[in-house]
Amino acid sequence: MNDTTNIARKPETPASEMALLPPVDVIEDAAGITLYADLPGVPKDKLTLQVEGDTLTIEGEISLAAPEGMESSHAEVNLPRYRRMFTLSKELDANKVSAEFNQGTLKLRIPKAEHAQPRKIEIAVM
Repeated sequence: MNDTTNIARKPETPASEMALLPPVDVIEDAAGITLYADLPGVPKDKLTLQVEGDTLTIEGEISLAAPEGMESSHAEVNLPRYRRMFTLSKELDANKVSAEFNQGTLKLRIPKAEHAQPRKIEIAVM
């Protein structure tokens, strides 16, 4: 976690549902977008990715338990989950999302839909 991690919170959200807002880099190229999300402390089996309609949701649970026999005297992170939601453009093909997770960094690749891909138009000679 770094100093750009925020807390996702709506006024009506109970404290038990609050989550950390992980920093995410979004890089676009001609073929689609790539998202890099920092999710330190999240094991792969506690990471959930979901696309519903045009919304992409990234959620991960953190294990905050102190090692046996130890007790925390100060904690900078006291929320047990990350959550980030994105609205996907109609130009992206949400059915072809690919994901990689390595050492706390999630990489998502979302290609552009075929209709949004650049294409070359052939010119006929008359």
